[in-house]
Amino acid sequence: MGSANDVDVGIVGLGGIGQHHASRLVEHGGTLVGGMDIDADARSRFHEEFGVHAYEDESTLYEACDAVLITTPNRFHEEYAVSALSAGLDVLLEKPLAHNLESAERIAEAAADADGFCMVGFNNRFAEPVQVIKHYQDEGRFGETTHVEANYVRRRGIPGRGSWFTSDAVAGGGALIDIGVHAIDLALYFLDHPDVVEVAGETRSEFGGRDDYAFVHMWGEDEGPEEFDVDDSASAFIRDADGNTVSLEVAWATNRPTNDEFVVRGTKAGATLDRGSDELTLHEAATGGSHHLSDTDVETRAGDSHAAEQAVFLDAVAAGEPPSINTIEEGLTVQRVIDAIYRSAEEGRAIRLD
Repeated sequence: MGSANDVDVGIVGLGGIGQHHASRLVEHGGTLVGGMDIDADARSRFHEEFGVHAYEDESTLYEACDAVLITTPNRFHEEYAVSALSAGLDVLLEKPLAHNLESAERIAEAAADADGFCMVGFNNRFAEPVQVIKHYQDEGRFGETTHVEANYVRRRGIPGRGSWFTSDAVAGGGALIDIGVHAIDLALYFLDHPDVVEVAGETRSEFGGRDDYAFVHMWGEDEGPEEFDVDDSASAFIRDADGNTVSLEVAWATNRPTNDEFVVRGTKAGATLDRGSDELTLHEAATGGSHHLSDTDVETRAGDSHAAEQAVFLDAVAAGEPPSINTIEEGLTVQRVIDAIYRSAEEGRAIRLD
């Protein structure tokens, strides 16, 4: 096909994240050929912003594309991913894979039978400090990584009560499936995608359903508590077949400070990454000269993780080979962990996955 810039790309779902992906694509020299949305206002805004056709029907868009980015609400991932794969297109599907495990499994089955491939949109893997951690892990500097503390906690950050984000029927959950999915994926990435065998978790809905929910900022409009039927925080503990573990804290709203820290603990060294600020510190100990502990601050270049993710996707499309990162199998593992956390909370027990 040639270079990545020769790939004709369409976007399905022209809301905020669709517009964001389109902007990243155009800014970095990609070829955007059109978009699709069932909402006429969204189509109009997209056409005005990017000067390309915006269609009401996905099949018309697919005829003009080599690949598509799917950025719809979670419940519609399956519909558009399966139809795009059936049309022979390569797909970059925003996280999570789907709104529930059964739908995610059907997408994976469609991808296994398709000529094209499906890459899952976990953009945090492409952040510059994350790549530094992976480099040192691969070099052996960390020894064996045995535990990851994964935090994605907002003090107040419900993305609009009354939006699709706060509808269980459309999103499939709340804070856990929205931002917790990123935390789970990044933790499993640091553990080299292990075989998860047990999950224990608890979900809560303590703030979003309150008439007196106090907040300073909200991305969407606040339609009130009657439009909120999902979790606004979750805690979980995840164990793999080798005894390595993940402790997870995620929240849209909670009475504690915001926390975006990931703490990676290894047998030789560790690291603390603030996902929000990209601050990275390595933690080591040695006996040379005298027994000592050291903390090394690492400065990285500023990067655009969505643009880096798109570059990997487009290179794979141009080469005709599926990428080795952000695979649908990895996305399905994350979906199974999310499902297990919800089941653990409902049943009051740990869930075995092996």
